[in-house]
Amino acid sequence: MNYFRKMMGTTKSPPAVSLFEILWSWLGAFLGISCVALVHYHLLGEGAELIMMIGSFGASAVLIYGATKSSLAQPRNLMGGHVLSALIGVALYQIFHDHLWIAASTSVATAIAVMHATKTLHPPGGATALIAVIGGEKIHALGYLYAVIPVGLGALMMLIVALLVNNIPKKRRYPEFWF
Repeated sequence: MNYFRKMMGTTKSPPAVSLFEILWSWLGAFLGISCVALVHYHLLGEGAELIMMIGSFGASAVLIYGATKSSLAQPRNLMGGHVLSALIGVALYQIFHDHLWIAASTSVATAIAVMHATKTLHPPGGATALIAVIGGEKIHALGYLYAVIPVGLGALMMLIVALLVNNIPKKRRYPEFWF
């Protein structure tokens, strides 16, 4: 019975955020994702698939523009979580490419363990590792370059936007810590 009681939760839902926070989070996410998309078009051309736009960047945007105080949103976590997870995903795809279910599950689980061990836990990193496995031929063709472009460069661009945008208003501050 105690096992099921734990599923009831122990605290109340957090209060709603202000309209100011909502709009500022929207602006940061718009600018951050736009920056990554524009660099993609300048590097790879408008007709190219959106390789720079990996899905996990959407989740990172939620954290670094909408939950700026979270330890999961800090620069160390953003950069380290994505890059380490990308490397893990590529390595495990290369080892288990004939058994994608093993590559997928092992890459996410290992990414979580490594992020914990290195104090770089960033939930979108799990998706970054998974994308390295299931991302398709264009992602697989990048090999370990996937960790540099699109992952490292895209996360760095989003970090720069977060530093610039989140520190404009007096009510906001980013980051809480670097290391």
